[in-house]
Amino acid sequence: MIWQELAHSYRHHVLDQGKQPLMLLLVGFIGSFLFIRFSVRMIRRGVRWWPGNITPGGLHIHHAVFGLGFLLAGGFGTFATGGAHLNVFGLLFGIGCGLVLDEFALILHLEDVYWSEQGRKSVDAVIIGILITGLMLTGYVPLGVVPGGSTRWGLSAVLSVNALMSVITLLKGKLWTGLLGTIVPGLSWVGAARLGRPHSPWARWRYRRRPRRMARAVRRERRLHRRADRARTWLFDLIAGAPDKVAPHHTATRRVAERMAARVTAHLDAADARGPARRTDRAPGARLPHPVVTVRRDLSAARRRTITAGRPRRSHRPRPTPCRPDPEEA
Repeated sequence: MIWQELAHSYRHHVLDQGKQPLMLLLVGFIGSFLFIRFSVRMIRRGVRWWPGNITPGGLHIHHAVFGLGFLLAGGFGTFATGGAHLNVFGLLFGIGCGLVLDEFALILHLEDVYWSEQGRKSVDAVIIGILITGLMLTGYVPLGVVPGGSTRWGLSAVLSVNALMSVITLLKGKLWTGLLGTIVPGLSWVGAARLGRPHSPWARWRYRRRPRRMARAVRRERRLHRRADRARTWLFDLIAGAPDKVAPHHTATRRVAERMAARVTAHLDAADARGPARRTDRAPGARLPHPVVTVRRDLSAARRRTITAGRPRRSHRPRPTPCRPDPEEA
């Protein structure tokens, strides 16, 4: 009974609407992404029963190269046949989309960041692509209303406002709220009314001269978004695998760099606060501590701590002094 209802729904919403090529594109998209993620996780674990990377002559060929081949085959085949075999070429195009977007971070950064924190952008790109394809397949109409008659202008105004609120929400750094707001209009309005995230473009444009609002945004980021990011990280680890952990010396170097930047900024702010009028009040030979000297001291100290972290501690016992003959006895 359930299979008959599913078949009837598929026939009514997909076949009769002429959306089977788009449906096969979505199936190829999701299937290729799940397959390649399973493959790279097996390769990462080093299991013997799964083939490894393709490295002819020592050259590692990424799966984005094969994805480009599928994309070209699907696109060229569609134009060459005049759309006669859309089902086959739609499936090929979807497979190419999954393979290419899975390495979106590598293409963006032009370096192999697949198993780093930056590689999470690939998962974001894949989810966004699947969401957009799903909306196109379902033929979603916002608010569930078909424009016509007297409701056309009112619905157009509501959709325009909703689009504006979604853009503002995205500028505030709330990616998923802005994307889901295109489906649920009230959600994007709530996201646009709330504070933006501290590292978003909206915060850089609007909160730079409002320290209180920036402080509120930072507190909210620490309190609320940390939990959401934790749940998002758990979900992405489940789907795509956990990224590599940063080495301890890299973490120490990053902390030193942050401390150096903060100290240089404080030095420059103090110099600007004194102004040219106070410079004449200083002694002739007095100088402010140069930030570069302080930076070099911190960096050298961090390097010494990193180098000597794994060495055994030396003994500080005094060395025995050799006995010398007394000149009077001689």
